Amino acid sequence: MSDEGHPEPDRVEGAPHPRDTARLIGQDTAEAAFLDAYGSGRLHHAWLLTGPLGVGKATLAWRIARFLLATPEDDGGGLFGDPAPAPASLEIAPDHPVARRIHAGSEPRLFPLRRAWDDDKKRLKTVITVDEVRRMKSFLHLSATDGGRRAVIVDPADEMNTAAANALLKMLEEPPHGVTFLLISHQPSRLLPTIRSRCRELRLTTLSPDALTKAMTAAGADAGNGAALATLAGGSVGEAIRLTNLDGLDTYAAIVRLFSTLPRLDRPQALKLAESAAQRGAEEKLSLLLDLLDLFLARLARAGATGTTGPEAAPGEAQLLSRLAPHAAAGRRWAELSQSLGARARHGRAVNLDPAALILDMVLKIDEAARDTISA
Repeated sequence: MSDEGHPEPDRVEGAPHPRDTARLIGQDTAEAAFLDAYGSGRLHHAWLLTGPLGVGKATLAWRIARFLLATPEDDGGGLFGDPAPAPASLEIAPDHPVARRIHAGSEPRLFPLRRAWDDDKKRLKTVITVDEVRRMKSFLHLSATDGGRRAVIVDPADEMNTAAANALLKMLEEPPHGVTFLLISHQPSRLLPTIRSRCRELRLTTLSPDALTKAMTAAGADAGNGAALATLAGGSVGEAIRLTNLDGLDTYAAIVRLFSTLPRLDRPQALKLAESAAQRGAEEKLSLLLDLLDLFLARLARAGATGTTGPEAAPGEAQLLSRLAPHAAAGRRWAELSQSLGARARHGRAVNLDPAALILDMVLKIDEAARDTISA
């Protein structure tokens, strides 16, 4: 929750906020690239942190901000005025005044630019608006009187509407003195090319299964079946936590059990799966189920194209993938079905189609494709 008691848009349920995440795991290369720029005196005024959702971009942004605000701009060197050695880490002691203020959300030289609370609709806004950018400009004007470095974290920059993006661009083109902008982006292609060109990119990568398990443990989340989580989450801690919170592993196992009955679809199982998405207040579970069905089709397409199944995400999955996608032609068929079903799902949700009917329709289309693939 924010200081006003409203939910924070940049917090993943079941995990600490990025400002309170003690360790950044699996992103040593990106952290080292920033430290190298800092140590060589080539600190850019704007950084674009990119990579898949949930791999630590926000954690790195808060680490950088904490480091910049807590590290003196000029140490003055040692006894004879020699330059101080370049820092080897972004680590700042938890009891440092800056660290304490950031934890409390009261650091006067840091501004998080993110979606605001809509008092009229009693929910978070769906985009970052130009009003929030104006608030940031006022903050930077007021905080300039204190001197020293200042930092702005935009999380995520992808959620800015056009007016907000253009307003931020003007500031990137003529950056205020002493301000470092840290833009987080899951889909940098959605940003204005001119915004991208004003930033130096730090690319974060997906996590290995071992790193993912360590990151989840550090976040206080149950890693459970780490190998299966890593496979389904695609190396994203955020997605792994979402899967854990919503029983995603069990849901995916149910999908595999259901489709193991193809080409003679078990109708009662299909109805049970469809009805699981129709419960009141199950919007998140419906989204997860649609994502997992799409992931299953993607894994089928990949198995057909490569002739390999990769690590199992559920018992019996490897055998099922091999049976339903025995060759490249089958892989192409599953890839095409994934695209068409994705479009149907988006349309169905847009017109508020009954969730159970939507899921059942998708399952029947997969059943039909399986019969054609196996008989071919």
